[in-house]
Amino acid sequence: MSLSRRTLLVAAAGTTLAACAPTASPAPPVPTAPPVPTAAPVPTAGPVPTPEPVAPTPTPTATAAPSPTPDAPAPEVPAPAPVPAAPAAVPTRASVTARYADAVPAAWGLDVPGVLTTLPRAAAPAVALTFDACGGPGGSGYDAALVDTLRTHGVPATLFLNARWIDANPATFESLAADPLFEIANHGTAHRPLSVTGRSAYGIAGTRDPGEVHDEIAGNLAKLTALLGRPPAFFRSGTAHYDDVATRIAADLGQRIAGFSTNADGGATLPAAQVRRELLDADPGGIVIAHMNHPGGGTASGLAGALPTLLAAGRTFTRLSDAFR
Repeated sequence: MSLSRRTLLVAAAGTTLAACAPTASPAPPVPTAPPVPTAAPVPTAGPVPTPEPVAPTPTPTATAAPSPTPDAPAPEVPAPAPVPAAPAAVPTRASVTARYADAVPAAWGLDVPGVLTTLPRAAAPAVALTFDACGGPGGSGYDAALVDTLRTHGVPATLFLNARWIDANPATFESLAADPLFEIANHGTAHRPLSVTGRSAYGIAGTRDPGEVHDEIAGNLAKLTALLGRPPAFFRSGTAHYDDVATRIAADLGQRIAGFSTNADGGATLPAAQVRRELLDADPGGIVIAHMNHPGGGTASGLAGALPTLLAAGRTFTRLSDAFR
């Protein structure tokens, strides 16, 4: 879907991508994230985490190959597994602040340099379904019907979870994180637009400087790394708005930013019939955004109405990390 179509959906929904307002006052500075291990082999075009729990490949035990016979070739002995790279440290708040103190952004919005809006060509036949859970007042619900629909049809998805939503739904988080159908991604610490100048989106105040950008990303990055045992591979800010300095900071923190090409539920404001229509119209190779934290909305019903038709037509779905290998 073109950016202009996404913009029209934003205008129609009014609160699109602002499905969860942040707390009344900006979140306090988040402690610097501790050193975290490099993500296990993941689908990426650059360094990043992989979809949900993927166990590392064990190093095969070397065994003596049987002597070849005149009629049979000698069996191949598996090569030893590659040695993992040394753990990398997440840049500190102070280092990010110093590096970007004088940086002036040249772009702002949904689709700026550093934001992925479509899948790589090799994964283009598939569609990536992504669902945000924003947290905070009015935003910490859980749409169990939506997740049940994905599980019933065996459809994978990438789930962007905010730190406040995780804190409000610990048992549900554990269930989702343990399900190989899903990968968990970073939806920020306080659900703020990502800016170094305080730009806002949909009435939600953005981060005001490089240090606050660091806090918004690194706070939840540290939380998810501790819970998952590896850093998440992808990040999406509250409202999905960024400036191009903030996207560079995200890259420094090892996070790939997932935008979207189809806005399926207008920030959890669209009725089921329109959600179904948006999903049916999503182009192969696209990234779809919707929400999983408003069980009273039309997202789950719209998804349930669209998936059987899409699957019958041969449409396939992918987690982001499986697409960006």
